[in-house]
Amino acid sequence: MANKLYIVGLGPGGEGFMTAQARAALEAAEVLCGYTVYIDLVAHLFPEKETYTTPMRRELDRCRWALETAAGGRTVALVCSGDAGVYGMAGPALQLAAQWPDVEIEVVAGVTAALSGGAVLGAPLAHDFCVISLSDLLTPWEVIENRLRCAAMGDFSICLYNPASHKRKDYLQKACDILLAAGKDPETVCGYVRNIGRDGEEGKMVSLAQLRGAALDMFTTVFIGSSTTLCVSGRMVTPRGYERKQGPCA
Repeated sequence: MANKLYIVGLGPGGEGFMTAQARAALEAAEVLCGYTVYIDLVAHLFPEKETYTTPMRRELDRCRWALETAAGGRTVALVCSGDAGVYGMAGPALQLAAQWPDVEIEVVAGVTAALSGGAVLGAPLAHDFCVISLSDLLTPWEVIENRLRCAAMGDFSICLYNPASHKRKDYLQKACDILLAAGKDPETVCGYVRNIGRDGEEGKMVSLAQLRGAALDMFTTVFIGSSTTLCVSGRMVTPRGYERKQGPCA
């Protein structure tokens, strides 16, 4: 199929987390394009395929190359981790796509870290929730602060992406301080999962006060409960409210 671009979310990393639709798109593609780390996750599954990689912060170059290559008559899979539309490559690629009107684009959903990490902890996002990235590379910190404050005031469960890096070591602490100042209880049930779906996967439940002092990294996804979130037999659970309609859970 010529002039076709698949934008594919690979899931959190392990082959078992890749959807059947994502696998089919990769099989249909002649060329796999993506950030070096993500291509390394799948290149061994398709050793016969051509690959094109770029380092971090070259996202737009990657998208342009994928679109130009597809416009030249080839079938390309532009890959990213998690879901292509959640902090993924679907957004920038579709923004640029008008320059290559002959390219047919198909966005292929994947399992984002909020879902795969939530499953490790239990069911932290079983009711209304927000997903917020703490990275200020593309979003001003003042905007992130306001979103955190509003999420706390709305009593949402919150999933935090990119909680810390070498240059942002104190951002998680700052985020916790904002949430506490906005009225969240220090004993709010929280958790985090490191290396989701990869070697060394680790999940841990903590209070919001304990989370404030946790030393985390970019490979960790953080979950902050609402006022109703519970620890149930070692699992993080945010009730949907069925027990109010049907009586206590058995």
